[in-house]
Amino acid sequence: MTLVRAAWAHLVRCALMLAVAAPAFAHHSFAVYDHTKTMTVRGTVTRFQWTNPHAYLELDVKQPDGKTKHYSIELTSINMMQRVGWRSNMIKAGDQVTAVMAPILTGEPIGLGLEVTLADGTRRELPVPAAGSFKRTTETQ
Repeated sequence: MTLVRAAWAHLVRCALMLAVAAPAFAHHSFAVYDHTKTMTVRGTVTRFQWTNPHAYLELDVKQPDGKTKHYSIELTSINMMQRVGWRSNMIKAGDQVTAVMAPILTGEPIGLGLEVTLADGTRRELPVPAAGSFKRTTETQ
């Protein structure tokens, strides 16, 4: 009986450890983004996704050759955004916005949003953890 009780206690401890560790597996770091430069994009909002675990801003950006390139910009958690005054209705499809982002290391049109200038001209920073580790540059797209 003691062996069964010990095995059961061990199983319960393992289950508790996994339950506590699960949220850590669900989150990712911002290491996939370039910390050595930023990119500024101005475009038309196609979607502002106010969801967990992170919000997203989808933009169509006109290129110098006249073509349109679609950018997907990851924002921080809506909980963190709400704490600094962001709201789900601040950006709508069709708005013209400017976003400063840290581009993804793969070169795809994806980035981590650091600040957004809204359609009304209001500049809003995003509460990115360790935002100071992203070197600001003047590259524009």
